[in-house]
Amino acid sequence: MTDTLSKLTAKDFTSNQEPKWCPGCGDYSVLHQLKNAMADMGLKTEEVVVVSGIGCSSRLPYYVATYGVHGIHGRAMAMASGLKTARPELSVWVGTGDGDALSIGGNHYIHTVRRNLDLNVILFNNEIYGLTKGQYSPTSQLGLKTVTSPNGVVDHPINTVALTLGAGGTFVARVLDRDGKFMRDIFKRAAEHRGTSVVEIYQNCPIYNDGAFGVFTDKDRKDDTSLYLEQGKPLVFGADKNKGIKLDGFTPIIVDLNDASVSEDDLWIHDENDLLKANILARFFDDPDANEDCLPRPFGIFYVEKDRYAYEDALDEQIAQAQSGGEGTLEELLAGPSTWTIK
Repeated sequence: MTDTLSKLTAKDFTSNQEPKWCPGCGDYSVLHQLKNAMADMGLKTEEVVVVSGIGCSSRLPYYVATYGVHGIHGRAMAMASGLKTARPELSVWVGTGDGDALSIGGNHYIHTVRRNLDLNVILFNNEIYGLTKGQYSPTSQLGLKTVTSPNGVVDHPINTVALTLGAGGTFVARVLDRDGKFMRDIFKRAAEHRGTSVVEIYQNCPIYNDGAFGVFTDKDRKDDTSLYLEQGKPLVFGADKNKGIKLDGFTPIIVDLNDASVSEDDLWIHDENDLLKANILARFFDDPDANEDCLPRPFGIFYVEKDRYAYEDALDEQIAQAQSGGEGTLEELLAGPSTWTIK
């Protein structure tokens, strides 16, 4: 029986529901790679729960043949936290969007990340509210004209990676919806992590914010605007891999590898366990259209913290410790240790 179940394929994780996303939506790619990743990892459909809030991305539970919860706006993290605490043996995935997680659900997002439950969070970031037809979101870029910002957005956008690291994230990554195999591998690394893993996905909305990430996907520009992080490898980018990043103290600078005085030995070597450098990488966030000399936008795993305990493990330990003293009574519970007599 076990051998049979271990041979599940992506098709086994496909539900009987037809996805209701617009043609060309990046969500299709995410769904496809998620099912592939689950099959690759040998997960069983009955061991997985996909939890979501509200938004286009939050339709995800319908399209995966596992258990699923389509909840209310901004509350996916809270529901997933409760589920994981009660059923720690399950593989719990959260599908959420930039509006769902970072606006109405922002408070839940921050506290879930700092608690470090063993959850896998897939954050679809299309920099727009798509389901409600094109209002600007917390990650919309400055100047974006939408139905709610006809003269252009004046809010500075949330930097998801920086926010997650600041909240105490123990696994933080970013991918593009077009990088299928790369995304699948990141999903698997995220699932292996014991704690809350956050994978931000730059996901194109072809209707309300088409081309939002074109500067990172256009074939003529992406090599000069994108930086792919590889553990233990130097930070190199450019069409001919002729550019690198080095640190001058704590300041990252771009160097030309065609310069004979510079070699790859001088470059910054990526260490995904280095929180300080992860925070520097998170600030590679300038808009290449506004500043053509800006640092490239990183993709891949920014940071992994291995030694932090998962919330549910510590909770279980506390419960076991409390129960080791024997059973109490309701009266003792209500009275507690802090009672006194007024004379």
